[in-house]
Amino acid sequence: MAPIKTCVIGVGLGGLTFHAPFVLALPHLFTLHAVMERNPATPGGKLQARFGEEAAKGVTIHRTYDAVLADPDVELVVISTPSETHYEFAKKALEAGKHVLVDKPVTAHFSQAQELGALAKSKNLVLYPFQNRRWDSDFLALRKLLDLPADHPQSLGTLYEFESRFDRFRVELKGTWKDLPLEANGLVYDLAAHTIDQVLVLFGRPTKLTAFRENIRGIGSKDVDDAFTIFLHYPPRPAAPSHVQPTSFTAILRGHILSVRSPQVRYVVRGTHGTYLKYGVDVQEDQLKVIPSPAGIVQSESYGVEPEEIYGTVESLGEGGEVVKSVWPSTERGQYVKLFENVAAVIRDGAEQAVKWEESAEVIELIELAYKSAAEERTLPVPPRQ
Repeated sequence: MAPIKTCVIGVGLGGLTFHAPFVLALPHLFTLHAVMERNPATPGGKLQARFGEEAAKGVTIHRTYDAVLADPDVELVVISTPSETHYEFAKKALEAGKHVLVDKPVTAHFSQAQELGALAKSKNLVLYPFQNRRWDSDFLALRKLLDLPADHPQSLGTLYEFESRFDRFRVELKGTWKDLPLEANGLVYDLAAHTIDQVLVLFGRPTKLTAFRENIRGIGSKDVDDAFTIFLHYPPRPAAPSHVQPTSFTAILRGHILSVRSPQVRYVVRGTHGTYLKYGVDVQEDQLKVIPSPAGIVQSESYGVEPEEIYGTVESLGEGGEVVKSVWPSTERGQYVKLFENVAAVIRDGAEQAVKWEESAEVIELIELAYKSAAEERTLPVPPRQ
């Protein structure tokens, strides 16, 4: 298979942390043919400054998006630009006959996501959403826990509440485009795009939604939220053997910017037989910010490995009704590389997408409902999936 000639659009945190390193780490699947950087300070630009002369060797720096689209060698465009540009950039790339990998949030509006999906299908092009946190080590561990048979001693039983959090502590603005009152900005679009996606993978589409969002710090634009709580309401989960059957199931998604804690709470999952509690987040992002060479993604034995001190714990009922506490380890390392391997397989071999475009479009649909729920201060029905 000839490596896919790829252009990364944007060489900020996203492009140099989550995209270019993986393209460089998989030379048998991808060639980093080009990047887009409007005003490079040096001949090698930010790519060379981050990963060295060898990594930037032979990589074209396009200064405009039109130049990228006019480049006949570019097969795949990776969009890692401000969120408000994702729809426009993805549409132009598809119209130019390029495959597209687009960072989250994929668009600002559900209708835009639907339009892009139809366009890609009409042109027989791959349109892939970057939902990388399906390959977080703790999410992989959580899926294994929830798949345990009901008679396993660490089974949580019938679930009635699932809480997923991405909390931070920051009292100042970041001073980037993310602080501006632009479409698809704010913590809901930034982090709920991950947590909603994970919940849809685990539990499917909810029946109702209740949301709250605000600028809790009162700095910058009041329209750019930095705190949110989203309740996704479901019918009761299938019953496990128990003396009680919950009447409903609720997924609670939270993001907060003024949480003084380290490590932060990540998951709290409650069932009739036990509770799972997890602190800390997947280590890949922190590793990618400082990794000296992209080759370390596939060569380092420590890449993606979660420290034992932030393993999750299960408190479950023993045979005598006593509470038994045990560790639920994140034994599988985090592997964002799996997403890129799948992208290559889809483009070259026609493999099935591990993350389907329709799934990320559904995330945007629920985000728009969350905005509407918060604005109208009421619970909204979630329409059945079309």
